[in-house]
This record gives sequence, C-alpha cells and structure tokens, in this order.
Amino acid sequence: MDTKAVRRSLTGLLLTWGVTRLLLLLWVFKVYVFPGPDVTSDVSVIYQGWYDVLRTGTFPQDDVTWQYPPAAALAILSPALLPFLEYTQAFFVMAFAADLVVILLLLYAGLRDGRRLRGAWVWVVGVPLLGPTVYSRYDVMVTAVAVAAVLAAARHPKVAGALVGFGAMLKVWPALILVGIRRRSVWVSAAVTVVVVAGTFSLAMPGAFAFLTFQRDRGTEVESLGSLVFHIARHYGWDGTVLLNYGSVEFMGPWVNIVSTAALALTGMAFGLLLLWRLTATRFQAHTTADAALVAVLMFTTTSRVISPQYMVWLIGLAAAALCFRASRMGLPAVLVLVASFVTVLEFPIWFAEVVGSTPLGITLLVIRNTLLVLATAIGMRELWRETTPEPTPAPPVPDQTPAPTQEAPASS
Repeated sequence: MDTKAVRRSLTGLLLTWGVTRLLLLLWVFKVYVFPGPDVTSDVSVIYQGWYDVLRTGTFPQDDVTWQYPPAAALAILSPALLPFLEYTQAFFVMAFAADLVVILLLLYAGLRDGRRLRGAWVWVVGVPLLGPTVYSRYDVMVTAVAVAAVLAAARHPKVAGALVGFGAMLKVWPALILVGIRRRSVWVSAAVTVVVVAGTFSLAMPGAFAFLTFQRDRGTEVESLGSLVFHIARHYGWDGTVLLNYGSVEFMGPWVNIVSTAALALTGMAFGLLLLWRLTATRFQAHTTADAALVAVLMFTTTSRVISPQYMVWLIGLAAAALCFRASRMGLPAVLVLVASFVTVLEFPIWFAEVVGSTPLGITLLVIRNTLLVLATAIGMRELWRETTPEPTPAPPVPDQTPAPTQEAPASS
C-alpha cells in the first residue's frame, strides 16, 4: 500500500467531509435556507412533541404518526444529553455526531489490510447529496448502528448480533443484515438483544408496541414505485386525492388499496427471492454480509409502498460499508444509489410541490429515481447470486454409441 497515496486520499476525504458537513449544519440551523419546504419542521414539531410525551414515561399511544419500535425513544430523547441547547439544535448536533461515528467506522475499516477507502468516500459524497434531510431525521443514527454491525460481523460476531438486535429495535430494517450471516452466535446475540430491549421497554413504559396497529389504513406514499400509477392516472381522470396521512403525503382514493396490497405482495416476493438465495448460496466470504445487507435493504426500499427520502441514508450507509471491502461486487449498485440520492433531493424538497401536483417534472424525477433504485436492486441481486451460489454442474459427455467399423481380414493369395 502506497503510504503517500493513502495520506493524500485521507486528507482529501477528511477535508471534503468537513466542508460538506459544515454546509449541512448551516442549512439545518438556517444560516442558509435550502430550497423547497422546510425539512427541519419534523424535528421542531413532530419529534419535539414525541419528546415531551416520552419524558413523562410513556409512549405516544394516541399518535398514529408514532410508528417505530420502542428503542426509537432513545433517539428522540437523545437531545436531552445536551441540556444547554434547545431541542432542535441539540437534535442536529446529535445527528452530526452520528454522521461522525459512521465516517470514523468506515475509516477504521478502510485502512485495514484487504480493505480500501472507497467506502468512506461513498459516505462522504452521498450524505450531502440528500441535503438537510439527513440531519433532520433520526435515520442517520440508525444507520450508524447498522454500519457498525456490518463491519463487526467478521471479527466480532456477538457484538455484531447485539448491534443488529438493537438496530432492529430502533427501526426494524437493520434486522435484514442477518440475511447474509451464517454464524449462529450472531443470530442468538441478536435475538437475545431484541428480547432484552423489548422486555425492558414493555415493563418500563406503557404503549411500547402500540405502533404495531398504527399503519393498517396507510395509502400509497407519493414518492413510492407504486405511486407512479396514480401520478399518471390523475392526468386521465382518476378522482383520488393527496393527503398527509400517517406522517407522510399519500394517495387516497379508488384503487389505492389494490396498489398498496400489490406493493406488499412484491415485497413478499422479494423476500422469497432472498430466502431462495440464502438456501442456495454456498460461497460466503468476508464481504458477503455487507453485500447481502445492501441488496436486502434495496429490495425492501424499492418495493415498499413508502419511499421516504431518509430511506436513502440507509442505502448510502450500507453501500459505504460494502465498498470498504476490496472484493465487494457492489460498485455499480453503489454508484446508482448515489445518483438516485441526488435525484431524490431534487424531488424532495426542491421540487416536491411538482411531485405532489403530479406535473411532468415531478413524474419525470420519480421515474428516474425509482428506475435507478430498481436497476441497483436487480444488478446487486445478480452480482450477489453469481458470486455466492454454485455454478450448474455440466452434464457428463454422452459416450458415442456408434459401433466402431470392423477391419476386414486380408484376402489370402
């Protein structure tokens, strides 16, 4: 490894991280106003409202926008660690701290033998592509836990399992990391952590699992893959509406339940394909866990009836973790995720009004972003399958059944 080249890359990486993160902080603190609607209002209104309820020792049992596992309370309450700041300011600082943790993890992993810094570059470049949304949602905190779990899987399986379990109690999706892990100790550690965390919150705070009943009447979110049906249908007389429902902007009206059900079925099919891969795969290497985690979350995100902009933070984090490994096959899916992240910031928040209004610009942005996600998912699954499943054994050659010609005896003289 060329030490000078590594130092130059490291210097450029840290400088880029510092400049871009300063810009993000300037946006969320409104020193500079980012185009589009104010994405920080979720912190000042929704998160702070939950914070006030959680401080009383109970979950928001009557608030259908609370749709998270019990450990999410820790993320919402985390600004209390900075009592000298008001809630929104403290939350932004905690989000920045989670971002810092991720880059330190990626640097530590990328500087080891057999690794590379391209994963850290994915995180450094990808996060600012989403604009201030990253620091205005607690997803960056969940992503920090998920990245730590993926990077710990090879050398510290029990720690990785505990992190997966804790991440699942923060926002469910980190449980998908288990798809690419064969070691039983990781699964046991994850299960024990889930039981302990869930049990502790159930005993300590009423309403820990009330969220499970809060999504029964969801529609189809306006940025999802299935929403394209209604964006186009609105131009041909579809008489549904767009409403703020369960904390997101969704289509409501005729046929929405059918498209939502189809999305759930598609997610089920995707998980069925993951299960088939898991049962077929035989060649597991050090980077397989990271590659499989990215593919699994891509499948979940792309087929979901809700694709919120902050979901892209998950994909950027897992793509970064995968590309820390020199042998990872996720290079092209990672590039597609980065491009999709840039298109995402264009459709939300910059031109979100165009998306909600189903204008040609809004529809075009959604088609591009969602097509990129579909391509990343398909290519990622193909690469994962090719690398880990055995190639078909060629059939043995069929022996030639044609009888050999008999040689006639020479005629006697």
